Amino acid sequence: MPSADYIQQSLSGAARLMAGKKDGLRLLDISADGFWTSFFAIVIALPAMTVGWVTLANEIAFQGDGIGSRLSIVLRLAAIDMLAWIVPLGLLALVARMAGIANRFVHFVVASNWGGAIYVWVMLPPSLVRLFWPDAGESVTAVSLGLFFFTMVLSWRLTNAVLDKGPAFATGVFSAMFLASLVVLFTLQGVFGLVQAG
Repeated sequence: MPSADYIQQSLSGAARLMAGKKDGLRLLDISADGFWTSFFAIVIALPAMTVGWVTLANEIAFQGDGIGSRLSIVLRLAAIDMLAWIVPLGLLALVARMAGIANRFVHFVVASNWGGAIYVWVMLPPSLVRLFWPDAGESVTAVSLGLFFFTMVLSWRLTNAVLDKGPAFATGVFSAMFLASLVVLFTLQGVFGLVQAG
């Protein structure tokens, strides 16, 4: 388990990359150990992700579509999100050399993992509101959408800073990763029986 100082430094590095500051890479551990340790960011994100799972499970269960118990839904949502986090990075590993980013693959994964923890916590407030005030309405949905687009901008900036190959190249990689994430997410929703009829 990484130390608190290591975690803080890694999150700070990712935050600097989101701000477009390439020196954020110097705060990240891009060694082989650092690569695997960066997946600890999932643990950092876990509390905020859990709030989202519980909130969504409550909404799905309330709709009464016979999908399953709240606990079952939470566990399936957790499995989907874990795989949607990891699988696109695995797919990127397969094409990294072909895409011309083999020399930046580790940098990208480390930065993306720590950045991912930040994105999840940024998205927490609307989930908390929906958890304790289910009838909050469209205003919370609008805030969620706004925060989502904000995290997408941060993710693009991080990608651009890490790859250091220009905005057009960064946009291509960012778009491919986003599309891969969506495909994995929707596929897993079907596999885990969380696609609602109608």
